[in-house]
Amino acid sequence: MSSFCPVLQSKLEWNCVQSSTDISSDMDKKEMSLDGGGPLADPSSGEGTELRKPHEMIVLVPKSKRVTLTGRRLYNALLQVAQSRLIAMEAMPPADFLFEAPLPALLRTTGSSGEDRTAAKRYLREMRGLEVDWETTAPGDGMKWRDFSMLSEVAIEVRRGENWVSWSYPPTIMAALREPARWASIDLAILARLGTYAAVALYEICARYRHNPSGLTSRKPVQWWADALSQAPRGAERREWRKFKSERVKDAIEEINRETDLEVELIEHKQGRAVTEAQFAVRFKRQALRHKPQDDGPVDANLVLRGESLGIREVRLEGLISEFGEARVREKIDALERRAANSKLRSIDNAYSYLRSLLRNDDVPVELESPPEVGPVVAPAPRVQIGGLAMPQPQPASSDTTWLNARIASIKAEIMAMEAPRRQQWVDLAVAELAARKLLSAVVARRIAQGDVLHGVLGSVMVRLYALDRHGDQWDQPAALAPA
Repeated sequence: MSSFCPVLQSKLEWNCVQSSTDISSDMDKKEMSLDGGGPLADPSSGEGTELRKPHEMIVLVPKSKRVTLTGRRLYNALLQVAQSRLIAMEAMPPADFLFEAPLPALLRTTGSSGEDRTAAKRYLREMRGLEVDWETTAPGDGMKWRDFSMLSEVAIEVRRGENWVSWSYPPTIMAALREPARWASIDLAILARLGTYAAVALYEICARYRHNPSGLTSRKPVQWWADALSQAPRGAERREWRKFKSERVKDAIEEINRETDLEVELIEHKQGRAVTEAQFAVRFKRQALRHKPQDDGPVDANLVLRGESLGIREVRLEGLISEFGEARVREKIDALERRAANSKLRSIDNAYSYLRSLLRNDDVPVELESPPEVGPVVAPAPRVQIGGLAMPQPQPASSDTTWLNARIASIKAEIMAMEAPRRQQWVDLAVAELAARKLLSAVVARRIAQGDVLHGVLGSVMVRLYALDRHGDQWDQPAALAPA
């Protein structure tokens, strides 16, 4: 029986010498079994196969040898098992700790069938002897971990007639797995559907941005993308981007869009006629075609006021209402207001992008949602002839909407009737709130300088603050103001 002996050459470099072709282990080391912890989930079930993959480990660039598709899938399965066990531990295990799992379960998680011990040994040996550079996808960041072995030690042994795998990691990987500072949620059941290395690598990168309000990955040089999506080592001869895109990237995008929960789209950036940088648009796939609820009458003025108070211009809010329906936008405005009010979370830089992301990434089919409350059924608008074409007559605004528009106009009139110094106090309060939300802009500053303080986001905030102070939190409710 041979053994692997990890030698720490530097803080971020591990090398080992393999004395024979068999993969084995010093069984005197401490081990942890999955017995009692439950079997690995079958990827076909879609349960229990989520890996919180640290951002530092998403982009894998081999140093000396090619990485196979099955090898990368199997490595993700090992990471998922190890992470689930580390999270369950009260403290970090010792450096010589060995994780264990049955080989058939690991192979099923990768989408492979059967139990080919010889092939599995080859993939495990590949990971044990392979040195890689780990990079982050964050803009401005480069190499994170250089010259790392993917595993410190690995072994296969037969237990009760079944092949089991034992393995360990370098300490830095162990720490990142147990308490990742930032991670991407990777569903191994989804990865198992992808049949090319480029598709797996691209999906992992795009999954890191699935909740990003911008819906865009970082913008990187095309050579960076070629390295990140290739099985071959960095420095190997790469085909020009046009050919690489045609041969690898195009097929990977089509596969991801067809087989996974994401839809991705390539965006190229040129200098002159040459493509120099690229990034990808990422969004959740809509599981069912949503039919926009039919909204009668004009947009709810209070909804517009709430949107502008968050920094979302009326014209942009109306675009979202046109696409998703007023009821859905109101629901997500509620969520956005709760998110913005939570001082423990990072402030939202772009409220419109965040709201749009909430609307687009909601995968609950519309037929499963609670139907919005609607008023009495209104007969279709009569049609009139205009220039030989039948056109619907405009619907009159609902009584509540008409009342609220008048109420807002009345509040604005009260503010304009104030003495200038007193009105300036409300301007200052509104500016302070916008500053706290990081919504101050050149447009707001220009409105203040021109004395146009009752329009746009500044005016919306002023109206709300003044109305709440002088008329109470029911100022925009007709029933609350009706005479008893």
